[in-house]
Amino acid sequence: MRFIICLVFFVTLFFNGFSQQVKPAGPGKIKGRIIDSTTGQPIEYATVTAFLKGSSNVAGGMITDSKGQFTIDNLMIGEFIAKIDFIGYNTKTRTGIVITTKQAVVNIGDVLLPGNSKHLKEVTVTGARNFMENQLDKFVYNVEKDVTSQGGVATDILKKVPQVSVDVDGNVELLGSGNVRVFINGKPSTMFDNNLVDALQAIPASQIKSIEVITTPGAQYDAQGTGGIINIILKDNKSQGINGSVALSGGTRLENGSANIHARKGSLDVSASLSGNAQLKGTTLNSSERHSNADSAALFQKGQGFLDKNGYRGQIGMDWAITKKNNITASLSYNNTGNNSSGITSQQQYSYYPFTDSSTVRNASNTYGYNSLDWSVNYLKKFTKEGQELSLSGQSSNGNGRTWYQQNQHDSLNSYLLNGAEGHNKLMDKETYVIADYAHPLSKDAVLNFGMKGSFSRINSYSDHSLLNPVYGTYTFDSSLLDNFNYSRDVYAVYASATFPLFTSFSMKLGMRDEYTKISLPGDTIAVPSYNSFIPSVVISRKLRNNQTLKISYTKRIQRAGYRQLNPFIDATDPVNLLQGNPYLKPERSDVVELSYYKFFDKGGSVLITLFSRNTRDDEQTYILHEDSLRVGNTLYKDVTITTNENAGYQHVNGVNISGTLAFSQKLEVRGNANLFDKYIVSELVAGTTINSFNYRINVNATYQFSKTLVAEFFGNFNSRRTEIQGKFPSFTTYSFAVRKLLFKNKAGIAFTTTDPFNKYVDQATDITGQNFSVISDRKIPCRSFGLSFTWKFGKMEYKEKKQERSDLNNGDE
Repeated sequence: MRFIICLVFFVTLFFNGFSQQVKPAGPGKIKGRIIDSTTGQPIEYATVTAFLKGSSNVAGGMITDSKGQFTIDNLMIGEFIAKIDFIGYNTKTRTGIVITTKQAVVNIGDVLLPGNSKHLKEVTVTGARNFMENQLDKFVYNVEKDVTSQGGVATDILKKVPQVSVDVDGNVELLGSGNVRVFINGKPSTMFDNNLVDALQAIPASQIKSIEVITTPGAQYDAQGTGGIINIILKDNKSQGINGSVALSGGTRLENGSANIHARKGSLDVSASLSGNAQLKGTTLNSSERHSNADSAALFQKGQGFLDKNGYRGQIGMDWAITKKNNITASLSYNNTGNNSSGITSQQQYSYYPFTDSSTVRNASNTYGYNSLDWSVNYLKKFTKEGQELSLSGQSSNGNGRTWYQQNQHDSLNSYLLNGAEGHNKLMDKETYVIADYAHPLSKDAVLNFGMKGSFSRINSYSDHSLLNPVYGTYTFDSSLLDNFNYSRDVYAVYASATFPLFTSFSMKLGMRDEYTKISLPGDTIAVPSYNSFIPSVVISRKLRNNQTLKISYTKRIQRAGYRQLNPFIDATDPVNLLQGNPYLKPERSDVVELSYYKFFDKGGSVLITLFSRNTRDDEQTYILHEDSLRVGNTLYKDVTITTNENAGYQHVNGVNISGTLAFSQKLEVRGNANLFDKYIVSELVAGTTINSFNYRINVNATYQFSKTLVAEFFGNFNSRRTEIQGKFPSFTTYSFAVRKLLFKNKAGIAFTTTDPFNKYVDQATDITGQNFSVISDRKIPCRSFGLSFTWKFGKMEYKEKKQERSDLNNGDE
């Protein structure tokens, strides 16, 4: 019913847009591109304003996009003057722009904008960016002005991004789906595929420029990820000269630091960055109660765990414009993350038929580490025709993982050993990509893209385990628990897409992608059939008057299981709660439809309303089984659960996301996001089982500018309780405060942040019911933190005008 009400609202809104089109302000458009006269690079966020000749009233305006392009529409017939402004550059004026009934669209081409001085030393360029930007196939969230995340990590930023939600463990969801692909600067990494939670916590928030959210990716994107794509854009600098920044944060829970340096001279741009973080050791309290109906057994566990994390990331990059039509970019990054955990758990196990009662104490330690070396090289060739480009690129991510664990059980007094085990795991993970893309403009407003991509993934995982001899206190290698898992996956893809105008104020993007997937598992003992996936996509966008946009989109997505989900090896780190992969998992397949309305207000602020529907076949879910007894190698386990992954059946998600920014005054700005959706699951694991639940996530961010150098911020977040096929998972609330002061003519800043200052823990109670068993558990996760952060920007920016050949200038350029 909620979905029908929302649908009626949007259909009414869409047809109301047609009524606005009956009497448009005018059929005219002015298009063009703004570029730096020295470097030839596009200028983003330049302001272009159109005036009717002889009038001082603004007829229309636009801010340039990341490619320096702009389009001012709804202009009347007549002669116009275009004024181009951007801080650090000379203002430029173009005259004689005539719009007629025969030529309603005027393209003024490239406008070369020179710097306003030959040498501008130690210049700080500032400008107000809208928090949310609407593009044809994605939404961009600018987060540079965020205050409460200054001393945090990427996870803290993602909590505030509309359409995204993050739980207390750092797991990311996009419009209610956890199957999300995460990129850095448009590039994947094995680190994200292996451990997304830890990888995101290794990126300081101070390094992030913006977040791109792509919920219905087009044909140029991989089909992997039924939830969509999140692309983290790191800060860059396109100015001439040498400059950089340093940021340091310290606190009771989190410490991090980062440094950036950038140098640009002429056509060569070189940059380097180094960042690191550490999450200090925290104590989590946990308890659980499990009952088995089959053998009338019960297990009670209560204990505490200790966890600390660390990570660092270094990157160097190069951008070289060999000529105006040939460009090479390259990057090399090293990523490292790890954690150490330990804990002590008291266990009491009952069995009534026959009656047994045993009490033990389990001590456990675990060390995890992962590093990856990622590189990419891209060559871009521009042709004489504007917009005609050929891009060739190669990318590779080479990862190495290592895990060690040890656990042993003592008597209830913790005085003598009963049993125990230890194990090691080594992982080698390599992904290689070869990509070719060609863009061919059919007209001024229509572009055709072709491309092909090869993705090659190779994984080798080696595990060995040893069992404890309680008499001698030594560990003996158990060959029956040896596991060597080899996994390879090749994906071959071709795609085509077309972007073109439709009628007066519509834009359309059609795409077709075909992917052939081949998977091989260890020694071909488990046969996984190859399969082909055809992925269509379409986006239709319609501009209305007063900065309004309507957009409808559709695409198919797939989710391929990774090696962790496929590996059949049983992990017995916790001897009463085992883990096992499922090599017979089939890929998820989803159909995604969205209808969105976007409004940008002239005085700042915006609103985005998205109605979405996602239908998934072969829905993959975590699934828990109970066994009275299970033999693994030479060990017999009694009264245990096995956590695995299964294709649960069908999942239908329908909902609405509402987000926006509102400026109550020049000092007070409030941003909010509400994601409400209904989830309906038809389970094939237990015949006749259906699950229906209503879920919502709400957050509010308020900023108050006391002065030009002093700002305060509050952020609050609430996630509702959610229901899955085997039980209910808890709701949670978090909040944070921050104050930031700019110093030394805005070159430096200091900020104080605190998260949940009045709550030591976030309480997470879970209720799971499976076949013949039930589990009630509770975790108290440490959350309270206080911290200080310091940032400093240094260097200078130079704008050097160079002599241009006549042929380099556009006709009519002043």
